[in-house]
Amino acid sequence: MAVLVYLMTIMAAAMASAASGAELTADYYIETCPHALTTIKVLVGAAILREPRMGASLVRLHFHDCFVNGCDGSILLDDTDDMIGEKTAKPNNNSVRGYDVIDTIKSAVNTVCLGNVVSCADIVAVAARDSIVALGGTSYDVLLGRRDATTASIDDANNDIPTPFMDLPALQANFESHGLSLHDLVVLSGGHTLGYSRCAFFRSRLYNESDTLDPAYAASLDERCPLAGDDDELSSLDDTPTTVDTDYYQGLINGRALLHSDQQLYQGDAGDLVKYYADNPAKFWEDFGAAMVKMGNLSPLTGDDGEVRENCRLVNQE
Repeated sequence: MAVLVYLMTIMAAAMASAASGAELTADYYIETCPHALTTIKVLVGAAILREPRMGASLVRLHFHDCFVNGCDGSILLDDTDDMIGEKTAKPNNNSVRGYDVIDTIKSAVNTVCLGNVVSCADIVAVAARDSIVALGGTSYDVLLGRRDATTASIDDANNDIPTPFMDLPALQANFESHGLSLHDLVVLSGGHTLGYSRCAFFRSRLYNESDTLDPAYAASLDERCPLAGDDDELSSLDDTPTTVDTDYYQGLINGRALLHSDQQLYQGDAGDLVKYYADNPAKFWEDFGAAMVKMGNLSPLTGDDGEVRENCRLVNQE
């Protein structure tokens, strides 16, 4: 009898552990929807083929989702009468994009899965990885099994997402508050190997810190970003904005960082890491994948927490 009770206790504990879904796994959908990841990859590739800039946007969408209460798809929620979500927060408004691509992917995945199986949060995480691979980076295994948030907060987004105006101590404190190290900060900032930034986010660096900028680079930016106006004018974060490489780190070394927060990395221990990755592209790709997995593991909703949203913009209706 004692053995039977013991076995029943072990089985109950195992079932509780499985139900809680405490750990994400790379093969989470292998049984419930074996074609999900292939479908996401094809549609991400198609979106980038139409607009190469979209790859950077999908990577950024994942960053901004994870930095607000974990990687839970909350950034995708539209505002309602009862909730002002993250889309109109200062770091996201007129800046974060790719929502329509995620909508398209979600609809297609629901079709191939014969139902609402794959969470929006997981789609965002996989789309970021597939964007990196499509633009020349190295693949990594995305851990899956996240569920979606049923609420979002503009205040949390304004408070939690690091800004391009931060100095290094503030950046470190922000990342540490999310359980991420200085090393993670430097590696994940390498995501700026892709994409562009609006004039509104780098004007202060251009006109208040011009002495720290490479003169030729500063002159080229003057033409795109005047002292007043043209807030939405775009400039690339490095010289190869649609290719995953280490040109971003070389730019920091040469005083060609577009954003104040990026140039701040080129000092102290962070600066040593910048130089290391500038000289070791293969190591950057390897470490970037590992850091993306670590970031993707920030406070995921699993088990009975949250839900799998039918529509990524809306919570499910009972």
